[in-house]
Amino acid sequence: MALWNRIQQLEPVYRQKVHELYDRDEFPMEVRHYLAPWIESQTWDHAAQDQNQAVLLFQVLLENLDNQYSRFVQEGREESFLLQCNFRRFKHNFQRYQEEPTTLASIILWFLRKEKEILDTVELSQQVQTLQVQQTSMDTDHQRNLQRRLCYRMGQFCIEPLKKLQVMYNNSFQLLLNAYLGPLFVFLQSLLLALRELLTLVEEVTSLFVEEELVGWSRRQQKACIGAPEDTSLLVLEEWMTALAQALFQVKSFLMKLDELSGKVTYEKDPVLAHNLYLKQRTDNLLTRLLKSAFVVESQPTMPQGKGPLVLRTGIQFSVKTRLLVKIPELNHEMKVTVTVDKYRRFNILGTNTKALNMTESMNGGFVADFRHLTLREKKFGAGGRSSTDLSLSVTEELHIINFETEFKLHDLSVKLETCSLPVVIISNSSQQQSAWASVLWFNMLCNDAKNVLFFAGSVQAPWSQLAEMLSWQFLSVAGRGLDADQLDMIANKLFGKSTVNITMFDHVAENNFTFWVWFDGILGLVKTFLAEIWKDGSVIGFVSKAREKSLLKRKQDGTFLVRFSESFKDGGVTFSWAETDANGLVRVRSVQPFTRTDLTQIPFVEIIRNFQILEVGNVPENPLRFLYPGIPKDSAFGKYYTEKSGEQSPYFKYIKTKLMFVSKE
Repeated sequence: MALWNRIQQLEPVYRQKVHELYDRDEFPMEVRHYLAPWIESQTWDHAAQDQNQAVLLFQVLLENLDNQYSRFVQEGREESFLLQCNFRRFKHNFQRYQEEPTTLASIILWFLRKEKEILDTVELSQQVQTLQVQQTSMDTDHQRNLQRRLCYRMGQFCIEPLKKLQVMYNNSFQLLLNAYLGPLFVFLQSLLLALRELLTLVEEVTSLFVEEELVGWSRRQQKACIGAPEDTSLLVLEEWMTALAQALFQVKSFLMKLDELSGKVTYEKDPVLAHNLYLKQRTDNLLTRLLKSAFVVESQPTMPQGKGPLVLRTGIQFSVKTRLLVKIPELNHEMKVTVTVDKYRRFNILGTNTKALNMTESMNGGFVADFRHLTLREKKFGAGGRSSTDLSLSVTEELHIINFETEFKLHDLSVKLETCSLPVVIISNSSQQQSAWASVLWFNMLCNDAKNVLFFAGSVQAPWSQLAEMLSWQFLSVAGRGLDADQLDMIANKLFGKSTVNITMFDHVAENNFTFWVWFDGILGLVKTFLAEIWKDGSVIGFVSKAREKSLLKRKQDGTFLVRFSESFKDGGVTFSWAETDANGLVRVRSVQPFTRTDLTQIPFVEIIRNFQILEVGNVPENPLRFLYPGIPKDSAFGKYYTEKSGEQSPYFKYIKTKLMFVSKE
């Protein structure tokens, strides 16, 4: 796209910079605008250096000004008159460069370059914004400063210093003159000091990533496992940690070369002999720390059909993926990762429990070992299946760790690497899955210690604010919309208020003979399977008490209805209530018997609302549902979900007609 066209498409904040640029007399913006194609097609940089070329362009510029003046005259518009006057003045002003056309060429070239700088600034700003979206946790001034310093310092240990050192050693070796050893000594002292500073910088950056960025990523991964909308990408971390490792391996190589060169000339108080061993050890220690932290579980253990990650059932396949955040191409397929399970309850892992780290199984080129078909089988200890050291926890509160081991070997460096999964709950029956998932939610909501398998041995409590956020994530993850403040208020009341909530409240058996979590999870499953679209678009209020339901509807016109969840169905039920005025002019709220998973398997909920009719003695059957709360016409709210046919032509009409539904009266 032409330069001036791009300038005109800038956002206002950048267009202001263009106005400021042309707020001077040397080169009017009107000339730039109307002669843009010709101006951009000329070689002004050449004309600024070549008198003949400058004279030619100067003459053509004046001709173009005359031609544009003639066009304004022919147009005859009112605004053209002003432009005629301006272009006549512009030509007169440019004529002062007749003796110095190269100066005019330089001026025009300067303006074009300033335009390009503005566009480059815009492009850089856009790139920075994109980068910020991808690495919000990484983008700080401190880290960028560290990056600049690291890159600059590494430049001091590239080819040129080695060449200089090589020459100095060779000269010293050939001449063996004490007078020449002086400069060599000084140079080595400064080089080794700079190397120490570089290692200090690498240590600072390594600590930043090990102690802050990786810890932050781990916590984000925990939250993402239980539904939080967290970014768990490892690409930026991998890029940084690979760069740090490469820097340290470069230092190792440099130190080895220094040893080789030092062997050519030895003299008293040689700084290489005094400091090289320390620098080697420090470099290896930094590499060891970096590599040990860089081995992570990228994807936590997950069954294909489970409620979520970290719940595993014996005999059912699961997958898990490890990743080394330091990519060393020469080690592709060389490092073997082995999987084991803790000894708390003893299990055998069936399937391929050893795999090589490689860069072919990853979608984004990561250095991964992707275990896709592992299975757990419990070792039996008598009739109970547990060892004598087991604690008295229920199966769904027992936490287990899956461990991964490998060994990094490159040149003279060998490091044993270990990592582990977040705690998993291992069940033997699908009926235990709901309770097991509750344990996973509570652990990852409250505990940052991935190895705390005794988490449930003590009292487990959560602030309501933290629990509310976690419950909201469940709906956000399965249906694209979380819970609002009113919905959370109703849930809090079921959990006895907004104070600290104990896990026993979560599993408390209420008057309906099932726990809060069973009720909540049943609704969650109903929404995920049958109501996801209308939940996401906000058509379902869902969690609302009967008292609040009446206060909302009684203030609305007849036929206003809302969709809510039943409080009395274990596996989830959904119903609707509407307002109507009786013969005495009193507004009352009526509700229909909740629809269950069985009902919704037969007919979509929106078709129930669309075709619903109430029949009372002496009245013509009619649909009392007309406006979705707070006042949206029913067909406007749900029309996009309807099937094409309606009324008796609807494939669901027969089901509705024969379905007996009980309607409550207030």
